Amino acid sequence: MVDPDPPAECSDSFAGTYDAIQTVLFERKGCTAAACHGSAASGGLDLRREAAYASLIDVAATGSPLRRIYPKEPLKSYLFLKVAARTDPSLLGGETITGSPMPFSGDALTVGQLEALRIWIEAGAPQTGAVADNQGGGSRRLAELLGACLPDPSPVEVAPLPPPAPGEGVQLVMPPHPVPAGSESEICFASYFDFTGHIPEQYLDPTGEFYYAKREEKREDPNTHHIIVMKPTVSLDRIDDPSFGGWVCADGARAGETCDPLDPDACGTSLCRTAIKDSITCIGFGPDEGRPNGGINFDETYLIPEIKAPGFYTKLPVKGLVYWNSHAFNLTTKDTLHHVWRNFYFTDDLQLEMTHFNDFHAIGIAAGTPPFTEKTYCSTRTFEQGQKLLYLASHTHRRGGLFWVEAPDGSRIYESPFYDDPVFLAFDPPIVFDAADPAERTLTYCAIYNNGVDEDGEPDPETVTRLSRKPERSTCTPVACAEGRIGAPCAGASDHATCDTEPGSGDGLCDACAITGGATTDDEMFVLLGGTGLDVAP
Repeated sequence: MVDPDPPAECSDSFAGTYDAIQTVLFERKGCTAAACHGSAASGGLDLRREAAYASLIDVAATGSPLRRIYPKEPLKSYLFLKVAARTDPSLLGGETITGSPMPFSGDALTVGQLEALRIWIEAGAPQTGAVADNQGGGSRRLAELLGACLPDPSPVEVAPLPPPAPGEGVQLVMPPHPVPAGSESEICFASYFDFTGHIPEQYLDPTGEFYYAKREEKREDPNTHHIIVMKPTVSLDRIDDPSFGGWVCADGARAGETCDPLDPDACGTSLCRTAIKDSITCIGFGPDEGRPNGGINFDETYLIPEIKAPGFYTKLPVKGLVYWNSHAFNLTTKDTLHHVWRNFYFTDDLQLEMTHFNDFHAIGIAAGTPPFTEKTYCSTRTFEQGQKLLYLASHTHRRGGLFWVEAPDGSRIYESPFYDDPVFLAFDPPIVFDAADPAERTLTYCAIYNNGVDEDGEPDPETVTRLSRKPERSTCTPVACAEGRIGAPCAGASDHATCDTEPGSGDGLCDACAITGGATTDDEMFVLLGGTGLDVAP
């Protein structure tokens, strides 16, 4: 369980995170002045207290295809990009802004204030309540970044994503699943969908079993570490296979009741799903068809990045089973449900078909990084001749810092400073790997892993890997002191006396570990993600 933050004394107390953002970032930075986003409502944006929230959330920005605040997506939120352009332009990630960066005059947001805004947006941008930070689970870090006192955090459920207009796309909805207070889990379950009759004929492939899509829009509750939506190889005639553990209604008045997955009305307003099983990336889930990784093809995922290349498309099934691999956490003291929505938009411009890649070959490279050290790790990926690189993204966990990718000539083509909301970078035009020499088709990717070093280079017992703070599915062997003689070597969880500041003082704790590899956010991963395409023959 996550302990509430202890009470603190401060002059500025706020009812919730947004209340603090409104005061500290909008009002005190001069954004609500009459000539700015006050009565003049520059750019159509009114940031005065009574109008600000309704003017921001899911509202189209003036002069940009982006929304002012897109809940869960800070790097797709125009307001965030406008203020980042002044505080830290490197965060724009290829996006462009019109007009001047914000604030237009006076002091820019500090790096800490910008981070507070990012965390709030990533947490679903709620109007009420305090959101949890992405490190300790309480509201203390956000309070410090904003220079304010905040109440204990509570779960946030984002507003449902509106479905596409009829004839423009379809929506895939995950049956919600519980995430108990203070927990972290990675699970897998299946559901069934059928879009027959909802897809115009010009967007179907010749078999009628697949449709062509060019764009995806997603929304999920903020307690997501990752959600992978998989197209399994299991045929529909095995939908009642005992390995699924039966089918039940996910929530609502009929939660837990047996249901028929082929009946869209079986659960009323709820959805039908299989039993939930603990599973890392759905390995071993469902019927075993003798294929590697328990029958899952990991290239077959429901993911359509924002590619701007003309004629880009991917092919998705009209109906079938879908596996939901949900790695979720709840940093608050209250239980919640986890929701996910995915919209897919049609296309009939078929020039460049995309294939995703997830490069796992060096996934555990940071495991073993000693406590109170910072280290950089690198690996490489070589592409086939003729492939076009459409996008790059990255995946690390909480001790992964800056992640970057270098082209064969040594130039840096990708950077992401965030583990929990990594930068997605589309290339327009795509990078073409047409050289005969493999060295000229090889990218180098690196990441910095920080196991307990603060900004001054001193040992930081709050961010180091610690046995006492490990989740249930992870463990480690302490080799350094986390209390008392912080940073001194010790020999395991029973060797606390070695860490005492004075013999017999009892103030030592042998608790700090090397970074461990694994699936929880307290372990580490090192993964390059991306997509490549080949031109479709005329």
